[in-house]
Amino acid sequence: MRFTFFLSAGALALGLLTAPAAAVAQKVKSVPFSYLPEQAEDRYNQRVTRKMLPVAGGGFVILAHKSATQYAVERYDADLKPQWTAAIPVAEGESVEAFGHGSEQAFVVLHQKDNANQNLSAVLVDLRNGQKAAPKKLIEAAARDRRPGVAVSPDGSKLVAFRYLTRDVQIRAISATVYDQKLTKLKDRTYDFHDLGDFFSPTVHVGNDGTQYVALISDQMKKLTVRRYLNDKPETKVMSVAVGGSFGGKAVTVFDAKFGLQPDNTLYAAAICTERESGQYYSLKVVKFDFAGEGDMKFAPEFRFTPEYLAEVNKTAQTSAKRLEDVYLSELLLTGEKQLVVIAEKKYEEGGDESPVHARELHVFGYNEFQSPTWHSIIAKDQVAPPTESFTGIGFRAAVFGPDVQILTQEKIKGKSDLYVRQVNVQTGVVSPPKGLGLSVASDQNLAYVKDFTGWLDAKTIIGVSRPSKKSAALMLNKIVVK
Repeated sequence: MRFTFFLSAGALALGLLTAPAAAVAQKVKSVPFSYLPEQAEDRYNQRVTRKMLPVAGGGFVILAHKSATQYAVERYDADLKPQWTAAIPVAEGESVEAFGHGSEQAFVVLHQKDNANQNLSAVLVDLRNGQKAAPKKLIEAAARDRRPGVAVSPDGSKLVAFRYLTRDVQIRAISATVYDQKLTKLKDRTYDFHDLGDFFSPTVHVGNDGTQYVALISDQMKKLTVRRYLNDKPETKVMSVAVGGSFGGKAVTVFDAKFGLQPDNTLYAAAICTERESGQYYSLKVVKFDFAGEGDMKFAPEFRFTPEYLAEVNKTAQTSAKRLEDVYLSELLLTGEKQLVVIAEKKYEEGGDESPVHARELHVFGYNEFQSPTWHSIIAKDQVAPPTESFTGIGFRAAVFGPDVQILTQEKIKGKSDLYVRQVNVQTGVVSPPKGLGLSVASDQNLAYVKDFTGWLDAKTIIGVSRPSKKSAALMLNKIVVK
């Protein structure tokens, strides 16, 4: 079991693979790019999934894997001109835990482990000139303990490093330290769970103001619980809602859950629930936690995964599945009008660690500003990658621009291997046909596209890393301006 922190358009989606729109890129600029593929311990859960981050004032920063012993933070301007490079050495026993930036510095968090201890340390890099500070230790734990973690606020101005305190394998508390973007300590805090009984998969979130939220699954996998911790008060505020239980004589529990903290400190949660005995997918449930004032929790009407929905999925994806399987929550996207879009994706491996991995159809659900479900769409795709690449090249990227969600994938459609963009209208759920960007991505068994570097500088400008043809062995950093 895995926890990760959303009018039907099925008929429209069915035609997407058979009728791609013409390429829409107005201009593609490319420069050579050096990158060593990651050797992920867990192919489903990469620690750093976004290695290209836009920077205020123009351009972007990249975390590049240069060699077995070195990463680098690199800044480019909006025309792909390199501005500076800051080398980040990685010694034996070290790995990258997080990458992000605030208004003044980029940061790389490293995890180090030896026979006795493990710790997290951060390296700050000045966004103006690439000057690098000495590593600063954030938190330490015994080697036998669970791996410590780090959470970053939406604007990158706050960071929380934490370690788990366990007894008989069960997590009893979390010891945390809150830092500002210059790594000045703001607060030491302990999140105590002794009063909770059983619970699973606590995730730590931190707001732009330094407030911390711990989200978890409790009450035998039936409740979503969020606990808020302030830096200036000792009290803990708790909100909890049952999403599982007994329905029609069937025990229903949480299978997969995702939480998303917004810049205004509201926190949205989505949960896929399944029938405990059969494993059948039961429903999607969405909750909004708002701790402002007296606090408010809003529970959206559930979306049931009925036989009719399965039939729609099979028709759209041109499959013959007997039940929903391997569908996991991927994105919670909020528009400026407070409309929520939840995206789940089917992804699986054929069998065993050395088998190919697949990423298939997207399940997209729209909620209005009052949190009523208004539409759902199914987007058909069929991506496969060798086990060495895992999900670094397949899957999707998504972003909100005004009333639309843009979804970008690398696919081979009608014999054309390219990056494709689909537009989802958040008001109606209507999905546009996939539009090729005219990038020409190699279609073979070697590394051709690295999704980690894909992102938007604005609604019309996309950055990505790909290999242009079978004959080329070199990756290219691309800037694509679309119509």
